[in-house]
Amino acid sequence: MLRAPRPGVKPPIRTGPRTVVNPLAAAPGGGYRPGMDSQAAHSAHPTPAPEPQPASGVAAPPVSPAAPEPAPRDLTGVMLTTGRLVLAAPTDADIDAIYEICQDEAIQAWTMVPSPYERGDARRFVRETVPAGLAAGTDAVFGVYRAVGGDLLGMVGLHDITTAQAKHGAQAEVGYWTAPRARRQGYTAEAVRAVCRWGLARLELARIEWIAFDGNEASVAVARKVGFTIEGRLRSRHIQRGRRTDTWIGSLLPGDPL
Repeated sequence: MLRAPRPGVKPPIRTGPRTVVNPLAAAPGGGYRPGMDSQAAHSAHPTPAPEPQPASGVAAPPVSPAAPEPAPRDLTGVMLTTGRLVLAAPTDADIDAIYEICQDEAIQAWTMVPSPYERGDARRFVRETVPAGLAAGTDAVFGVYRAVGGDLLGMVGLHDITTAQAKHGAQAEVGYWTAPRARRQGYTAEAVRAVCRWGLARLELARIEWIAFDGNEASVAVARKVGFTIEGRLRSRHIQRGRRTDTWIGSLLPGDPL
């Protein structure tokens, strides 16, 4: 299912690596440090109190400052092609088509797009949500266009993209929806396969997850066709339209057949 970025919700934009200040680092000479009384703190050459030692008598190891987070990858401008398709970020020219496609009952039933879906949702999705995710490197959403004719057939994206420095390493979640007129023609699997291949190679992802609401057999069929291993059911994992529901989860790893 197409999970995030959700229309109308802006992913956070990181403006650069954070500077991590180590609170345990020694203060510059002449500054106040624990163990100095107030009179010593204001003297010209204060004498610091002895540093406390561990009970074992072994000197405490030095504290290394945390490494700064890597700068975000700007994924703006990425374009992928397959035999029949061109994949690129949607533009203003797609707003009306996205609005019309997202009126589809299946898309509203099986994805987390707003319901009812308004034209303003499509506008924010194209102008704000997609560009912000690409610039931050956290979400890469592609419109799926027919190579001949250029009409919009659907959306495919990698979401919650992380790097090797993250807690669980480099991974992402795939999401997609397809216009009713383009279903059952292999377009969705072709587009998802291309995006996953790009994610594994270009972004060096160690795991791509697929998650769908229980009962979404069409999404299961696409995931299997692409090469995902269906790992099982997550009970009561998500809230959909105010109701808790089970979801299915699968994964694609480097080396899996695509």
